[in-house]
Amino acid sequence: MQTLSPPTSNALNLNHVVRTRRLVPTRLSVKCAYAFEPARYGVGSSRADWQSSCAILASKVVSQEQASSADKNGGTADHVAAVNGHKAAVSDFQLVPIGNLAEANNKPLPPKPLTISDLSPAPMHGSKLRVAYQGVPGAYSEAAAGKAYPNCEAIPCDQFEVAFQAVELWIADRAVLPVENSLGGSIHRNYDLLLRHRLHIVGEVQLPVHHCLLALPGVRKEFLTRVISHPQALSQCEHTLTKLGLNVAREAVDDTAGAAEFVAANNLRDTAAIASARAAELYGLNVMADGIQDDPSNVTRFVMLAREPIIPRTDRPFKTSIVFAHDKGTSVLFKVLSAFAFRNISLTKIESRPHRNRPIRLVDDANVGTAKHFEYLFYVDFEASMAEVRAQNALAEVQEFTSFLRVLGSYPMDMTPWTPSSPRH
Repeated sequence: MQTLSPPTSNALNLNHVVRTRRLVPTRLSVKCAYAFEPARYGVGSSRADWQSSCAILASKVVSQEQASSADKNGGTADHVAAVNGHKAAVSDFQLVPIGNLAEANNKPLPPKPLTISDLSPAPMHGSKLRVAYQGVPGAYSEAAAGKAYPNCEAIPCDQFEVAFQAVELWIADRAVLPVENSLGGSIHRNYDLLLRHRLHIVGEVQLPVHHCLLALPGVRKEFLTRVISHPQALSQCEHTLTKLGLNVAREAVDDTAGAAEFVAANNLRDTAAIASARAAELYGLNVMADGIQDDPSNVTRFVMLAREPIIPRTDRPFKTSIVFAHDKGTSVLFKVLSAFAFRNISLTKIESRPHRNRPIRLVDDANVGTAKHFEYLFYVDFEASMAEVRAQNALAEVQEFTSFLRVLGSYPMDMTPWTPSSPRH
């Protein structure tokens, strides 16, 4: 804080302001200021109140200066302060600390008021989106997050469940998670989590998968005794590993980049990992073989999840994902599918999962026997936007045949072209 009377001829003297006979009824503020700084204070205050505020401000400055000097010299803070023209020791005022107000009045303190920071947990106006993904840096999910949201802040999560909760708890703004692979099929865990959590699908991204065989620098193929990676990555490279002459054990781990990190962190010279080329750069591994996937047309589809759905549109291709069930078994499936067929709506995926709440139904001809049938939930993706009348009518008809129906999201389709990678060994 500046001194009240700076040693310059242009300084605004506080005592001079107090003695001013005519108070201009404009904005004035009580603050230590040099000339050329506007003086502002609350409009409508009386002259006496304003003079009193000036004096209190002056006494606070003197009191703070004396307190700091007393503390430095080993003295006490029981100094003399001038308040409204009177000199008195601070201890004479019997001030009650704010923390002891509840004890002094035998009343609880009022709740702390909300601030604007309490109401704006998500980044806005150009701030980076925080995108959760499963895995460690270098994972294909991280690359998918970067493709879905360029320049985002990618947040690694050790499990799919954690990525869902990160968005629900406002730790992340979006989550990008895989739901199916062109070779390995559906990732059932994420389909189950889509139903368990209340997040909405707001987009999709398709990422070509390019596997590499990674090992520590100086390691040769004949030294290897095992290869570790995600189970799907191991299955997608099984034939190629045999062609490379690798008679090694295959061991599954949680994710591809995690396998590369494990090899590097433990200095395993008899172990290779199947992961991306970016994982090799991050963890200091050499690429022993590039593009080792058995099928060059290896693509993983990811969905983008958010707390709120987006508004469906009709100016570009959209896809809608739903899940439904019926308490009378699977006989209703044909009726549901016909609702889309009659309206010329193409289905891109149908996936059945056991009904967790009612996994088995017991029934016979009299509906009271012991015949066992599995109960299913059906996940369906179809090419139409919820903004289209035909899609709305189709779901209205589906709702008549089902006991449970939920729209997981209506979102733009990923129309990005891609070219299959060719194996290079």
